[in-house]
Amino acid sequence: MSDNTGIGSASADSADTKDSGTASALADRARRQSWYGAKQHVKAMLSHPLFHPILRATAPRLSRIRVGRLPAPRELIEVTASVEGAEFIMLRPDRCEIAKELYWGDGRRPEAEDAYAIDLVVRLTGDARTFFDVGAYTGIFSLATLAAHPDLRAHAFDMVPPVVRMLRANMARNGFVGRVVVHQAGVGDPTLTARMPSVDSGSALPSFLSSDMEFDDGEDVGFLALDSLTDEVDGPVVMKVDVEGGEPDVFAHGSEFLAAHRPDILCEVLADADGSRLEELLSVHGYRYFHVGSDSIRERPGIVPDDSVRDWLFTVRTPAELRRIGVTVLD
Repeated sequence: MSDNTGIGSASADSADTKDSGTASALADRARRQSWYGAKQHVKAMLSHPLFHPILRATAPRLSRIRVGRLPAPRELIEVTASVEGAEFIMLRPDRCEIAKELYWGDGRRPEAEDAYAIDLVVRLTGDARTFFDVGAYTGIFSLATLAAHPDLRAHAFDMVPPVVRMLRANMARNGFVGRVVVHQAGVGDPTLTARMPSVDSGSALPSFLSSDMEFDDGEDVGFLALDSLTDEVDGPVVMKVDVEGGEPDVFAHGSEFLAAHRPDILCEVLADADGSRLEELLSVHGYRYFHVGSDSIRERPGIVPDDSVRDWLFTVRTPAELRRIGVTVLD
């Protein structure tokens, strides 16, 4: 899935003490992704009008290049995406990682698994009234579902102020302001807060922050319990949850919501996730578990995190019911 900042939930332990190993790993990841200071300058050159046409013509022919990681032209201010016959717009591909991918994928995310995850959610929301986008980043899942289903309403959650500003701008650009509630908040334990960077200082919007990271300058952002929204929405409900390991906290504070709405849930499950804890929280509501692949899903007996499969579908629907709405379910 990988469409967000990784912020949407926190545990009591992470609120009081920060895990030094996690923080160190995230810091190292940040250094690698910035190429130890060179990345910004290289990308600036490749996005320049003199050089970018050459990059655009040659990069797709190089099999080892993941074009979605390459810069978009600096003068491009928006891209048009398509899903299930509907179109929507995402702003600033020079700054938004997802909009940049759409530029390189001609309106689709270049990685097959990422593109199919969006198609799957759009298919699931065909009979829904409300979509919950937990860890929305700049809103591609909300935008896609709202574009495909004119009667759908959405709630989108993200904690990073610069990202939330872009999320709101995308909703306004597409005329969806009256159909979506954007929450600058995480989803999890409502007694907690996390400090988020409030200044938009980088060349790209942050796309891999964690609630375990600390920032000297920023603002404290709170969490909403999923249960607090149980009576605020109309069902059926579909959810997308992408919070970099905080999924148990989302569901632990959402038992009433899950019992009332039994939402279909597209959920990112990282390799180090606690699968047994997720099962404990979901099984009492009758959930089944499906791996999400590049064009189909397959039911699994339990939630066993797997490096090769990042996205899961948690649903109370049977394989036969999923097939009836056009989802390919492998035996």
